[in-house]
Amino acid sequence: MDGAKTPSNTLVLKFKKDAALTEMMRLRVSSLQRSGQKRQDGERLLLPHEGVYRLDFPVQELNFSRWYFSLIAHGRVNITGISQHWTPDLTNLMTRQLLEPIGTFWRNAADPEDSPLKWLEADMQEFGERIAELAKVRKVMYFLFAFKDGAEAANLSCSVEFTPDK
Repeated sequence: MDGAKTPSNTLVLKFKKDAALTEMMRLRVSSLQRSGQKRQDGERLLLPHEGVYRLDFPVQELNFSRWYFSLIAHGRVNITGISQHWTPDLTNLMTRQLLEPIGTFWRNAADPEDSPLKWLEADMQEFGERIAELAKVRKVMYFLFAFKDGAEAANLSCSVEFTPDK
């Protein structure tokens, strides 16, 4: 979970905020609000405390190894994978496209700021393995990051380590 040294045969991919896609999804919300329309049945709208992030896969045959996650201060970050390579300029994000389990990391407000982060280990392991599976059929994967309980994007660093499948 921390910034430990990685062996040379691993690939560490950092989650990058996709500002253009986040803005496009925010415009969808504001457009619906201005026009007084409702979302489509099953549509997933971006919430104010969420952002769209992406992983770019330089190779497709990967095995999940571990997470690297740091959060300054306290708060909770939920990471939800999006199962399909959806095209937001053509289609809206639908709830059926969201993966389970979600990844959740947190530090409670009562915890010291230098205390280790907490997470649900089995869910995070399964989530990492699902990402590796989906990497086999795509070069980019998108995620929704939700920042709660005081967590902020500026205080976050998140990446995932893979080993290439031989």
